[in-house]
Amino acid sequence: MSELDKLIGEAVSNQDAPFLIGMVGHAGGVTWAGAAGERSLGQPATVDTVCRIFSMTKAIGSTAAMILMDRGKLSPDATVESILPEFAELKVLEGFGAEGPKLRAPRTKATVRHLATHTSGLVYEFWNTDVPRYMEATGSPSILSGQLVALKYPLQFEPGERWDYGIGVDWLGRAVEKIDGRRIDRFCREEIFDPLRMPDTRFEVEEHMASRLAAVKIRGEDGKFGDFEIAPPSKPEFYGMGHSLYSTAPDYMRFLRMFLNKGALDGARILSEKGLEKMLANQIGSLAIPRLKTAVPAITADAEFFPGKRKSHSMAFMRFEEDIPGMRSAGSQGWAGVLNTHCWFDPAANLAGVLMTQSLPFVEPRFVSTYENFERAAYRQARQ
Repeated sequence: MSELDKLIGEAVSNQDAPFLIGMVGHAGGVTWAGAAGERSLGQPATVDTVCRIFSMTKAIGSTAAMILMDRGKLSPDATVESILPEFAELKVLEGFGAEGPKLRAPRTKATVRHLATHTSGLVYEFWNTDVPRYMEATGSPSILSGQLVALKYPLQFEPGERWDYGIGVDWLGRAVEKIDGRRIDRFCREEIFDPLRMPDTRFEVEEHMASRLAAVKIRGEDGKFGDFEIAPPSKPEFYGMGHSLYSTAPDYMRFLRMFLNKGALDGARILSEKGLEKMLANQIGSLAIPRLKTAVPAITADAEFFPGKRKSHSMAFMRFEEDIPGMRSAGSQGWAGVLNTHCWFDPAANLAGVLMTQSLPFVEPRFVSTYENFERAAYRQARQ
């Protein structure tokens, strides 16, 4: 048994996660894969367990947009409203008065780059108390409803003013549809999933995936995991590229290995080398990425990856601007989904990793500790 096998087994035994699926690889292939625990009652987790990857969808949505940029069909500096005129209806929320929310027109027009980098002013309700207050006052649905009207979140700040996490990539997916003409699920399948041979990455749980779909657990006040129902909406009015995908560790590892291989994998080129280089560059300059303070502790803890380390954002991922000793190198990129599906890739070290479960709260300290131990072990293995 390898150190990684032992690590995930002990984490599950300690109830740090209900189950775990891990995978490590490099540009040439997978170097380790393992699973521990039960993905659902009486069903052991397997490496090909199907997970709701939620925000790990975002990098795929950004890749879809980058494909169009690579082909000269989309500019990162195009205003969103020039592609999607309805975006011009969004206002900046300035506060609340006796008559309800106080809104004003933005002074800056949001661009495609703002959408991809979480600098558009659009912010999730999970880390911002004004957004759920606005939604309650106006009867507005969450983006997770799958309704088109749910795209109409108010802006929380002027586009480009700061970084804050939200629904920008959902609008980005709509822009891809408008420019290309294909619905986003078809675009992703034809341009990304099929060429990269990712048969289990889908917007709906297809028949060949159903028996491998994991259950979702939430940690209760007693510290134990209980059942919880949450999933991307099935057959929604639109597929939000911020949250709509199901996938597996083997599929997502192929996606990450494409980045390590400078835009191609096993003969399939997704992006030009120049396009990939642009995509992975820092897109937000000196803007800081702050700690996300939870507004819903049952769903997510406060979120900050590697506190105190310099971070930026590429067109698709959080980007780490300095080495983290024993772990990822400067230039590494990564992100996560709310049910604690996590990934990173490190071009300098030629290493990528995936660690997945299906549990809430997101980034609770026990899981974060497991993830850190997993990453350190992956780098030790790579150096052997």
